[in-house]
Amino acid sequence: MIHQTPSGARDLLPLEVSQKAWINDQLQSVFQKWGYQRIVTSTLEWTETLLAGGAIDPRTLVHLQNGSEHSLGLRPELTASIARAAVTRMSGNTNYPQRLCYRANVFRHPPVGYYGKQMEFFQAGVELLFVGGSLADAEILLLVVDCLQSLGLSGWSLVLGDVNLTRSLLNLFPPSLRTEIRNCIVALDRLKLEGLCFGSDELKQMALEIFDLRGGINQVLERVGNFPLDIAGKKSIENLKLLLNNHLSKIYPAGLPIVLDLSLLQSFDYYTGIVFQIVYRGDSGLRLLGQGGRYDQLLELYHPQRKSAPGIGFSLNIEDLYHSLAENNGLPHSDPSNDWLVIPQDCAAEPAALLFAQTLRSGDSPVRVEIDLTGFEAERIREYASDRRIANLAWVNAHGAPLIEKIC
Repeated sequence: MIHQTPSGARDLLPLEVSQKAWINDQLQSVFQKWGYQRIVTSTLEWTETLLAGGAIDPRTLVHLQNGSEHSLGLRPELTASIARAAVTRMSGNTNYPQRLCYRANVFRHPPVGYYGKQMEFFQAGVELLFVGGSLADAEILLLVVDCLQSLGLSGWSLVLGDVNLTRSLLNLFPPSLRTEIRNCIVALDRLKLEGLCFGSDELKQMALEIFDLRGGINQVLERVGNFPLDIAGKKSIENLKLLLNNHLSKIYPAGLPIVLDLSLLQSFDYYTGIVFQIVYRGDSGLRLLGQGGRYDQLLELYHPQRKSAPGIGFSLNIEDLYHSLAENNGLPHSDPSNDWLVIPQDCAAEPAALLFAQTLRSGDSPVRVEIDLTGFEAERIREYASDRRIANLAWVNAHGAPLIEKIC
């Protein structure tokens, strides 16, 4: 018999569960303050849904056996599932912005050569659907900042790009080179990029300049303005200026830790506008805390009449937030303690102890009550209560009369 978890899976013990629940609760509280409502989608989806029209790499999917002609899989992310639910189940609300939030697990096969790496991940995030424009983009970025601040986390930065602008830059190259250049950019593989056959030193130099288009906002916008961009690229620059130098600067005039990176392209290829990553730099190195972006062509894939609608959202990685907060000593150090331990003084007192515990639980203020099941002597019970940080002991006799004892 196998008694270990499968490769890529792991158990979460009570303290870690409690700490990650605290992170989730903080995030959900922020989401609700911004007017977002929680949605729960199916863990199982048809593979066609999960692939998002080819935007999701099929190698990442965890497939399940299914007797029908269509195959099932476990979701590798939430955006596609929420997009499906929104356009098929919320069709009467598509004329207004829909603010949806979630907390859920996702499943991904690790890359080739990474056998045993984690396959199940926990995320919290939001999707803002049926509305476009820089004001919606600003809401999402400001919501990200609010989430991180609510957790008390420092040392993070926001890496921001624009897919439309990067695609306009890639359009400066012959079609035969664009995919290879894009793959080098996604993989941050400068050596491979330098080894491509460009046909001219001018094209090679331009590709390397695009690869290095990252840094301060105004510096990068000035550099990219020197490229012979098409109309879409120029419009993207104007939208970035409006977003960064107008909307965000009004809320944070001193600035935010934003790195503008026009080589940033997400691994999920359904983005159409701004894309971003939240990166934490700590003692153990860099961690990717979350990612997101605008996707204005995704919802039409699932709409019965193929109607397009804009959307933007982000997901935060609970595991990486957990490790980053632990490094900053920013997590609760223990499980929530119980308020009462009710101890029957003998066998005859057990019914009365059950009744007294039930009376405590049914009060107006919620309390955590447990009953002693051990029958240990008083000192061992007090030692247990002290270790568990239980505030009150109630020694109940057969008549139901409790003797209350406070534990310091």
